[in-house]
Amino acid sequence: MSMNSIGIAEFLSYGFIQRALIAGSFIALICSLLGVILVLRRLSLIGDGLSHVTFGGVALGLFLNVYPLYVSLPLVVFSSLGILRLADKARMYGDAAIGIVSSIGIAAGVMLASIGGGFNIDLFSYLFGNILSISEYEVASSIMLSLLVLATIVFYFNEILSITFDEEFARASGINTGRINTLLVMLTGITVVLTMKVVGIMLTSALLILPASTAFQLARGFRNAMVIAAITSVFSVIAGITLSFMMDLPTGASIVLLNAAFFLAAFTYAQRSRKPASPVR
Repeated sequence: MSMNSIGIAEFLSYGFIQRALIAGSFIALICSLLGVILVLRRLSLIGDGLSHVTFGGVALGLFLNVYPLYVSLPLVVFSSLGILRLADKARMYGDAAIGIVSSIGIAAGVMLASIGGGFNIDLFSYLFGNILSISEYEVASSIMLSLLVLATIVFYFNEILSITFDEEFARASGINTGRINTLLVMLTGITVVLTMKVVGIMLTSALLILPASTAFQLARGFRNAMVIAAITSVFSVIAGITLSFMMDLPTGASIVLLNAAFFLAAFTYAQRSRKPASPVR
């Protein structure tokens, strides 16, 4: 069945569509807000690195016959803290720390998948996402964790804004930059785990990077960038879910490709308008 044979009201009456739209919108919102912060701080690749750790966590959960979220969430949050500690203490740049943790995560996942064998089909669904199959429990978990991330960003907004543009000045001003950085990487870890159900482990970083990159082509300030990124991200998820159902396409890929189209449109508009590449600075 597709949108060609049903109306909008009937389309929205399906429980699995309602669950997908609600959970997807919440997760898209926090991805966009964190994405703006991470891209400006040149930490956008942390999403890609942690998604590889998520792969390892999902493989471990399936191997142990435990719900993957229970294993992935603490493992990815712990790994995000490990990236931060490596970057601070091991005399290496952030991208090197991300690469180390990422490679361990993906290697562990591949090893467990090879040993387990029987759960490869389940693992495949996590790799590429399947938000249309999201359960009521997963929706409730997504909303609760998304609200936690959102509340933390709102509560520490001024501190986050300060360290995003000048961490040294923020530290000199008395802001506990270590605590804020710890919060940010933990929030990113939570968000990455939640996003795997929307677009899949392989495409998680795209939902963090593309809406923010689109916003930077159009925005004139930090708050404005967050608003544009949020609108773009949420709309792409809603449209992607609708498009995938209507045309029987992969949902995660549809969402990411719509985001890519929005970025290209914004980039083209910005170039023709002769706007600076990074208007939020």
